[in-house]
Amino acid sequence: MISLQRFFQKYTGFLRNLKAAYVVNNLLHTDQLRQNRELYRRYGLDKSIYSPLGSRDFGKKHHPDIPWIDQPDIKERLEQSPEFQAFDESLKHKIRRFIEDGFMILEDFFPQTETEALNLEVEDQIKAGKAAYNYTGRKIFNFYEHSQLANERFFRNPELLRLLSFLLGKPVIPFQSLNFTLGSEQRAHSDSIHMTTEPQGYLIATWIALEDCTPENGPLFYYPGSHRLPFITTEDYNSGNTVLTIGEHSNRRYEDHIAQLIAAHNLEPRPFLAKRGDVLIWHANLLHGGSPIARPGATRKSMVCHYYAEGVICYHEMSQRPALLKGPEGV
Repeated sequence: MISLQRFFQKYTGFLRNLKAAYVVNNLLHTDQLRQNRELYRRYGLDKSIYSPLGSRDFGKKHHPDIPWIDQPDIKERLEQSPEFQAFDESLKHKIRRFIEDGFMILEDFFPQTETEALNLEVEDQIKAGKAAYNYTGRKIFNFYEHSQLANERFFRNPELLRLLSFLLGKPVIPFQSLNFTLGSEQRAHSDSIHMTTEPQGYLIATWIALEDCTPENGPLFYYPGSHRLPFITTEDYNSGNTVLTIGEHSNRRYEDHIAQLIAAHNLEPRPFLAKRGDVLIWHANLLHGGSPIARPGATRKSMVCHYYAEGVICYHEMSQRPALLKGPEGV
């Protein structure tokens, strides 16, 4: 089936900003959007499943069903949870810190043999023309579609899925993966502006180090506790969105807005000098980004995976389009 979504991964021109182009793409993916009919009814949204979708459609008051990890009484409920008590003491400590910090680190989660094998598969698939970077020249979207190893051991790792589902309080749906060879050098942002849910907060992500990170190769950085700031939407800054188009400079203006928030709250970044095999799990609203690459040509191989929760509306606030969710087998 023709996919404009894949086209836009490479394309940077005017069509990328036309909402009508995404509507056409939605019409080509009815099977992946059909479930939204029931979800729209559940959350009182009177809208076509093919139409553009953004926070404005939900009004000023979002649904109160936020993830249990974000609820005010979570500390007491956490200790009373049989599933929580079944985790080992180290992981229980990390979960408690996740509530405060918005992230956790699982050290040495993947063995070196697996990370090396995945790096080799990425290289081979790129050389064979079966996988390619998007228009940024840094991101390979959904490499799991080309690799059984990436899919089964990294993207759908049963131990990680169990933990992520516990944190959100709902089963998670593997949505998207990104493989990097170079650091992103991306300014501070929250994933919630790009992958959004109603009710808010039902997204979670993993960042997997496929080689050691140093100050020279553009390590990831994050702002502990920043997940507690209000969720930012295109209604909170001059996005340039209109009825027909996505704002041409929406992303830059959003990142400018985030920089102002960081300064106003005196937030301090923390670099993630990960070791190969480490996994960083972060909250949907945690501010993070990629440091500048200090040594030209230094690689920072990694894999990022995003997961939505079941039973919520999933969409992309920046581009104003419903998310195309795949089935349990990734198809």
